[in-house]
Amino acid sequence: MRIVHTSDWHLGRTFHGVELLADQRRALSHLAAVVAAESADVVIVAGDVYDRSVPSADAVRVYDEGLAEIAAAGAQIVVTSGNHDSPTRLGAGSGFAAAGGLHLRTSITDIDRPVLLSDAHGEVAFYGIPYLEPDTARHHLDVPSPCGHTAVLDAAMVRIRADLAVRQSRSVVVAHAFVSGAAATGSERSISVGGVETVPAETFSGADYVALGHLHSPQRVAESVRYSGSLLPYSFGERTHRKAVLIVDLDASGVAQVRAHEMPVVRELSSLTGTLADLLTEERFGSAQDHYVEVTLTDAVRPTDAMRRLRERFPFAVHVQWDRPHSGSGVDYRSRVRGRSDAEIVASFIEDVRDAPTKGERVLIERALRAVVGEPESDAAELTLFDIEAIVAESA
Repeated sequence: MRIVHTSDWHLGRTFHGVELLADQRRALSHLAAVVAAESADVVIVAGDVYDRSVPSADAVRVYDEGLAEIAAAGAQIVVTSGNHDSPTRLGAGSGFAAAGGLHLRTSITDIDRPVLLSDAHGEVAFYGIPYLEPDTARHHLDVPSPCGHTAVLDAAMVRIRADLAVRQSRSVVVAHAFVSGAAATGSERSISVGGVETVPAETFSGADYVALGHLHSPQRVAESVRYSGSLLPYSFGERTHRKAVLIVDLDASGVAQVRAHEMPVVRELSSLTGTLADLLTEERFGSAQDHYVEVTLTDAVRPTDAMRRLRERFPFAVHVQWDRPHSGSGVDYRSRVRGRSDAEIVASFIEDVRDAPTKGERVLIERALRAVVGEPESDAAELTLFDIEAIVAESA
């Protein structure tokens, strides 16, 4: 039996405010093409199908279209729910869906009720463990309080191993969890509510293969305990990842081979640093024009309307920040302020966080400081309309 292990589709997610559904639709089409090319029998989705518990109508439509393409490519589909999903919504109609080859495992009561699929060597039992929030799941699994993720997953695996002992079949466990020894990327939502979030790999002992979801980087925890990672990068910290799905071959005795099938890049990510003028004109930045781009500006003065100007060259720019160059003199703070007036210190602060204050702004600083220290009203007189208009004109 050939299995394609995937997870963390996060349909409906945005990337710095940019809608990703078009990219996700393309990624699912690529996945269906992999299923067809590999003649896969089963596709696993190990949780976080959606990015939110109440997905948008468009996200549900992309999910439906993706499932149809995968089914048309010839595979059965086994899906569990993750910490982003609503188990009830995702699992709706599971009894009817199974007749069409879509097997939804989103309920705690179904943990030890496997999906049974067969090949030339007999049955393979697919056990789906949805994301288990400890304080809720422990009541269903008879785990005493207090407990964490390890306790509820241990209890789930006790039930699975008991069922396996009767069946004596090959087995695949599909779970959404953070297993010790694996590395997060930063774009995953924490699942630490209810106790320590990590669980040891030994928790899943007894299964021939453990298909994990939650972490977005493809990685091996143990030979037969693996994360497939997400189909798309969801943070700039993932820009160096090569996204993949895992192809798992089972023979008569269990896992024969596990290999990664690299997914095509839908849209690359780039982090660029430089002055606004350089970014807009220099040829070395040209390769990133069709990428999702985050920019760190190094101009001495914060550029105005930077994002609009950047998008003239980088239409998929999604984030910009300003990192003003500092002199790096090494002089400590006390030495920098010694002998300087309050007005000079305030002006220096404004220059550090923005740029040098204008002449009009210095007038405002002087007047504000005189008012604070209680100098005579004649010295701290209110600005006239003429003063304000002049300062505004100077700033413009």
